[in-house]
Amino acid sequence: MSDQTSAEIIRAAEAFIASHRSAYLRSGGAEGHIMDTTHAGGLPFGTHCLIRYKGRKSGKTLIAPLCYGDIGGEVAIIGSKGGADHHPAWYLNLVASPQVDFQIATQAWRATWREASGAEREKVYNMMVDKFPFFDNYRKATSRLIPVILMKPVEPIAVFREADLD
Repeated sequence: MSDQTSAEIIRAAEAFIASHRSAYLRSGGAEGHIMDTTHAGGLPFGTHCLIRYKGRKSGKTLIAPLCYGDIGGEVAIIGSKGGADHHPAWYLNLVASPQVDFQIATQAWRATWREASGAEREKVYNMMVDKFPFFDNYRKATSRLIPVILMKPVEPIAVFREADLD
């Protein structure tokens, strides 16, 4: 793949992500939670959450829409970055902080998080592949171990707003 083609794919993905995040935020979570992900090799009813975190360098408040799964009271998210050879920025920022906020549809929580490892990581990753088949392609596309993050709600908070972004 040429650098130009790769740049076009990245721009298209960034535009889609920004549009998705904006719809989720503007609607208070009524839109953006359930999305058809067949265009990306997923299923018609893919579930999406928002995570809100601080930039480790900028200190800015950032919000990212991500696919998620519910695992026995914890919410699983995957640091795949589409199978890139480096971690997504949200993951690097999360590692610098003990807590994260997340929103599912019209409800939001302050949460703690942990990174799954070993057999638990494999089990959760495989469960996410069942819900989002494209995660299998991402795993095959990189030699890095893709992080599996499990978030545990601590307390309910107000839903996210576009004004939360710095």
